[in-house]
Amino acid sequence: MIRYLYGDQLATQPLLADSMFRDRADQFHTRLGWEVTVDAQGFERDQYDALNPLYVLWQKPCGRHGGSMRFLPTTGRTMVNEHFLHLTEGVRIASPLIWECTRFCLARDAGPGVAAALMLAGGEVMRGLGVEHFVGVFDARMVRIYGRIGASPEVLGHQGEGRGRISVGLWGYSPEAQARVAASAGIEPAQSRRWFEAAFGAAPVAPAAAVRAA
Repeated sequence: MIRYLYGDQLATQPLLADSMFRDRADQFHTRLGWEVTVDAQGFERDQYDALNPLYVLWQKPCGRHGGSMRFLPTTGRTMVNEHFLHLTEGVRIASPLIWECTRFCLARDAGPGVAAALMLAGGEVMRGLGVEHFVGVFDARMVRIYGRIGASPEVLGHQGEGRGRISVGLWGYSPEAQARVAASAGIEPAQSRRWFEAAFGAAPVAPAAAVRAA
């Protein structure tokens, strides 16, 4: 199932949170060889985890992490503006209608529909929290994954070629895209909406109310 938790709510789900940070270390440090910080507990965390982001997580039946991604509004600090401006030729992306998506992570044993389920949940965030677009930086391996899911972004800029290519992309929401991603995930849109409403309620949430202070 999909869970939506702000950073200050992670303590209510310790098994889910701890396994997420350990899976992040496994993916980004061990498997991909990124220069990330892994602490003595085996957790991968960075400065943006301290900003009370919104986490979207796939929780396995055992309660552990199966996949996740992290969201922050671009009106505050973001990776794309602080570390990847060269990909947008120095143009800052900052709008209350655009949130940044980072740390897209899948557990080693994640099922084939987990990546699509996370993207489907991203659409719920757009619909429910008044967000029009997500922006994110991704590497070459993600191009195939996004294409398979049916959620390929508009590429705003890139650097490098082949496996070393890094791009910044923009995702929007449409009912057609939701239908494609839901089919890829094997999840009915109504079920996806119920998971979102379990976290935020049935009524739409205004964008200003959706951004929680760190």
